[in-house]
Amino acid sequence: MTINETPRKKVHWDAENDYPELCEKVRSGLQEIRDPELGLSVIQLGLIRNITITPDEASVEMILTTPYCPYGPAMLEQVRSKVEEILGRKTNIELGIEPWDFSFMDEDADPTWGMY
Repeated sequence: MTINETPRKKVHWDAENDYPELCEKVRSGLQEIRDPELGLSVIQLGLIRNITITPDEASVEMILTTPYCPYGPAMLEQVRSKVEEILGRKTNIELGIEPWDFSFMDEDADPTWGMY
């Protein structure tokens, strides 16, 4: 199966049920945060696996494309900071252990971005 044929796994954030308008703002804002090696945003890569929002805080579950990503700590902090800025709430980041694969990529991401 090629990258183009890989079925995409749509992510549904818990917060989309109660805060759909805030999720759209977060999704838009996180498009600005790119993996420096791959050149795609954390949204395009499907690295944001879940977001929960309460009136007082937010929590983001994020994975990395590889466990040894040299840019991982910086991207985690950029995501935390951006979500906190958008929502105006204290935000926690949880690093998930789910292994990343091509099926996590957003449907709008160009599947010819260079990894074969």
